[in-house]
Amino acid sequence: MTYSNDTNSSSQNSTNAAQDARADSLVIIAPSEFAGERLDKWLPIAQPELSRSRAKAVIEAGDVFLNDVAITSAKHKVVAEGRYVIRMPPPLDAEPLPEDIPLDVLFEDEHLIIINKPVGMVVHPAPGASSGTLVNALLHHCAGQLSGIGGVARPGIVHRLDKDTSGVMVAAKTEFAHTGLSSLFQAHFMERAYLAVTRGAPRPLVGRIENRIARSTTDRKKMSVVREAHFAASAEWHGESEDDYEQKGKHAITNYKVLEQFGRVDATSGLPAATLTECRLETGRTHQIRVHMAHIGAPLIGDQTYGRYRGLKAFGSGPTFEATTEVCKNFKRQALHAAILGFEHPVTGENMRFETPPPQDMLDLLEALRQLPS
Repeated sequence: MTYSNDTNSSSQNSTNAAQDARADSLVIIAPSEFAGERLDKWLPIAQPELSRSRAKAVIEAGDVFLNDVAITSAKHKVVAEGRYVIRMPPPLDAEPLPEDIPLDVLFEDEHLIIINKPVGMVVHPAPGASSGTLVNALLHHCAGQLSGIGGVARPGIVHRLDKDTSGVMVAAKTEFAHTGLSSLFQAHFMERAYLAVTRGAPRPLVGRIENRIARSTTDRKKMSVVREAHFAASAEWHGESEDDYEQKGKHAITNYKVLEQFGRVDATSGLPAATLTECRLETGRTHQIRVHMAHIGAPLIGDQTYGRYRGLKAFGSGPTFEATTEVCKNFKRQALHAAILGFEHPVTGENMRFETPPPQDMLDLLEALRQLPS
């Protein structure tokens, strides 16, 4: 595969010259082994900076030429030894505005950035949270360093943490890094460990939760575990395909391990009133840990969406006990922290691993729980 810059080629007509004035051009000679391949599939191989969706957009915009003839169909079959010219338009300005918001940066290079997201920060602008988000902060912090994700000068967000969940996150600065990170997440080649403080204890103390999660049919802001038997019967009754069945919930797997137990639920059973539990994700569904832990009877302390009531059910009495239960009752968010993120750098191949302790409010909660009588 051969490449060359073609911005000032005298063989181009006036239309092409105008395009050259606004964009860099790249010439790629298609190897014979890719003959017959779809153009939108081959271009990301020939030019890794392009994702397939971005390649399709560039093609449909009329910015790909074969022998000076514009190709506008993503289904175009690659011609062996064809001379393809890609005129890459400059990235558009991102719609969210840059904001000078301090970030706790754990690592940064020209390809990606790792941050420790604080409690209360929304990751991406949305209705009701159009500013003050992580994206707004990254647009300011990474100004001049973003090569464009999908043709827009923005950071590539490949995973999210809920507003009130703290911890380690990665974002891409380039389309190539974004594509690589997305592939790692989709293939589950990421180490992701969270620390959760639960009300009650999961049983058994070490386990694996595997089911499907879908949006609740009664509250669109919530997610819920799909009743497999119900949907299996529904699929059989209505003659739905496997794809239809898959849409009735996304496969979700959480592996958990209780690290520490606190207090007792009552005087006789010996069951702990709360735990510090490590949750490791194999999938990354919306609210996955919160939904899964509530599903097995150990909701997160402070989770006002998936917890049935606030506070703590525990055995004990006295000022210290009362102080602890008050701390639990007043904990205003889900007690969840993304503690570990590990992956292979999508560009350099370096093994990356980042670990952060829980924020102070969770540390104070854990210290209070340790005062409960065992």
